[in-house]
Amino acid sequence: MGHGLSIMNNNILPLSVNETFLFSCSKKVPCFNECCRDLNQFLTPYDIVRLKHRLDLSSNLFLERYTTQQTGPETGLPIITLKTDGSRQLKCPFVTLSGCSVYPDRPSSCRTYPLVRIASRSRETNKIAEQHILLKEPHCRGFEHGRTWTIREWMKDQNVDLYNEMNDMLLEIISLKNRLIPGSLDIKSRLAFHMALYDMDTFRSHIFEQHILDNWDLDKKTLDILEHDDVELLKLGHRWIKETLFGEV
Repeated sequence: MGHGLSIMNNNILPLSVNETFLFSCSKKVPCFNECCRDLNQFLTPYDIVRLKHRLDLSSNLFLERYTTQQTGPETGLPIITLKTDGSRQLKCPFVTLSGCSVYPDRPSSCRTYPLVRIASRSRETNKIAEQHILLKEPHCRGFEHGRTWTIREWMKDQNVDLYNEMNDMLLEIISLKNRLIPGSLDIKSRLAFHMALYDMDTFRSHIFEQHILDNWDLDKKTLDILEHDDVELLKLGHRWIKETLFGEV
């Protein structure tokens, strides 16, 4: 799940909406937990929301304990990568002998695996187009048995839809960034992006203690929701970044 697409092309199979694939993953499969090592695992803002709640940590403590920050080579935006266990195996910090210890809130790429979803946003229509690729990694034995899935069936079974909806909000920011600020962001913009989309508890404290949104004239009901609802706060964080970095209202 963390290998990206940098493997032999014959292990990468594009799928159309109506094509099916055979797959099963459980403790009964001989390769159980193999896909949780040799990782280069990126986390989306919504992944972080789910994981910090599962671990009962503040966002800044979760980020400090479990992640590192890099700059995306294509987007120039800050990206968050999961720290591995430090051994040669580069294992996920949440994997145990009995499987994933955060399974109900596992990251979106783990949910989608063995599919890889590639989403793009049309500047003209504002609609999201998606493609799916079946990733057949050499270690994975899950393709040898199990049931037959369509893409839609697999996504529904793995509860991916909400993850996709939240993750796709970032596409508009990437589009604005590429169009208006090619190259690297300045330090102030990087810090703002990191706070609003990754370190949400700090963003919340800036809203309620430093009053950075006072000029938005948010009503009390909205503020009450933002004080307790991380999903709504993340949606607002995307809006704030669009205005703060790109002047988009």
